[in-house]
Amino acid sequence: MIKVALHQIKFFAYHGFYPEEQILGNNYLLDVEVEFLNKVVGDEIANTVNYEKLHTIVSEEMQQPRKLLETLVQEIIEKIKAEFPFLEKIKVGIKKLNPPLPGEVKYSLVEITWIKEA
Repeated sequence: MIKVALHQIKFFAYHGFYPEEQILGNNYLLDVEVEFLNKVVGDEIANTVNYEKLHTIVSEEMQQPRKLLETLVQEIIEKIKAEFPFLEKIKVGIKKLNPPLPGEVKYSLVEITWIKEA
């Protein structure tokens, strides 16, 4: 298996269930990892997963405000699956830094892993 990943992509976005989150926004860190069978032949980007395209997919979805991080992460996975149908596994995790909770909380995390069915 080959793994291609982007870790700790920084974003400022307006996701959140509460209206004040959608107005004030927050900082996020996003990780995306994909895996596929080793069938890379030659030295061409078309033979692998272009991590620039992964970054574009994630960036476009982060610009679309959502109430739930779960729906955001699921939509990112669906877009990645559509772009790279040969993938065997996709894992996306998003951290909301300093979530609006009582006390000090470094981040909240939502992570979803999709595995292709045999």
